[in-house]
Amino acid sequence: MIWKVRGKIVAFERALIMGIVNVTPDSFSDGGKLLDPAQAAAYALKLAEDGADILDLGAESTRPGAEPVEAKEELGRLLPVLKSIGPKVQTLISIDTSKPEVAKQCLAEGADIINDVTALRYSGKKMASLVKSSGAGLVLMHSRGNPQTMQSMTHYQDLSGEILKELAESVEIALKAGVDREQIVIDPGLGFAKTAEQNLEILGDLKEFKKSGYPVMIGPSRKSFIGAVTGREAGEREFGTAACVAACVMQGAQIIRVHEVKAMKDVVKM
Repeated sequence: MIWKVRGKIVAFERALIMGIVNVTPDSFSDGGKLLDPAQAAAYALKLAEDGADILDLGAESTRPGAEPVEAKEELGRLLPVLKSIGPKVQTLISIDTSKPEVAKQCLAEGADIINDVTALRYSGKKMASLVKSSGAGLVLMHSRGNPQTMQSMTHYQDLSGEILKELAESVEIALKAGVDREQIVIDPGLGFAKTAEQNLEILGDLKEFKKSGYPVMIGPSRKSFIGAVTGREAGEREFGTAACVAACVMQGAQIIRVHEVKAMKDVVKM
C-alpha cells in the first residue's frame, strides 16, 4: 500500500508518526502554548528533529465545545509558521483544516497534505478539487456535527459499519472530483462523536477499517477516553497514549497522530 503526496510516493514500511502542532489558544491539551509563530515554528522543527514523518499544523481547535475560527484568523496563525518551517524540513507538512480557502493558500505555500476533520462534509467538492489539482495527500476523518453538537451524536447501531459507511460517502466525493484513490487516507475519528467506550471499541478492533483498502490514520494522543480509563489529566496521559499507539501499530495502522513524537517513535520501533 502506498500514499501519493504531491508527486512523492510514501511507502508504509512502518507506521509513520504525525506530530501535532496546535497554533491555537484553546486546544484541549496544549492550547495557547504555541500562539507565537516563532515559538510554534521552533516546536515544529523540534518534532521533526525528534523523528516526526509528518508535521500537522492546525489553527482551529476541534475539541468538543470549541468556537469556530474565521478563515482570515486561521491563516494568520498558520502561514507564518508554514513559511518559516517549509524551507527547513524534509518532513511532510499537513494542514489540519476544513476550509478550502485556508487549504488553497497553504498548498500554495508548499503544504503537502490536507487533514480534513469533517471528511469533506462541509468543504465538499471545492476542497476535493484543490486536492486533485495540487496532488496533495488527503486525510478524511470521521466526525458528526460540529464541536458544539458532536458529543450529542454518539448513537450507533453498528459502530464500525456506520463510520465506514459515512467515510465511504466522503471518499466518493473525492473520487468524483478526480482525486486518485492513492491520495486518500481514512481516520475513524477517535473522540469525535464517540463515547469513551466507543473509542475503546474502535481501538480494540481496527480490522474493519483495514478492510477498506485505504491506509488508516488514528489519533489517540492524550484524549479524554484515556483519562476516563486512567484518571489522568491531559498532560499526564503519555503512558496511556503509548499503550494505544502500540495497539494500533500491532493492528497495522499506517499513520499515528501524536503530541509526544520522540517517545512514541520508540513505541513504533519496538
